[in-house]
Amino acid sequence: MKGYQHKRNYLHQLSIAADQLANALLAGHADETLSARAYRMSSLKKRWSIVKKLINGMFFWQENHCRSAYRAEQLKRHLLEHYRL
Repeated sequence: MKGYQHKRNYLHQLSIAADQLANALLAGHADETLSARAYRMSSLKKRWSIVKKLINGMFFWQENHCRSAYRAEQLKRHLLEHYRL
């Protein structure tokens, strides 16, 4: 079970890194996920509202993926305990 959890955490970390890279390539902040950015920007620009809907559709098993990603960014859940204030 421990090996499975380690592998799952590793894949989760890779997915966050890929998400942050995609956001940075689109001129966003390097430490913000595209999902969180889509949520944050959706009330300001229509195109981000569309992006948010597309991303939420990709994560159909989650109630509101982009809002959850935004909240996780606010709570700094992606950081190691050592870096959280």
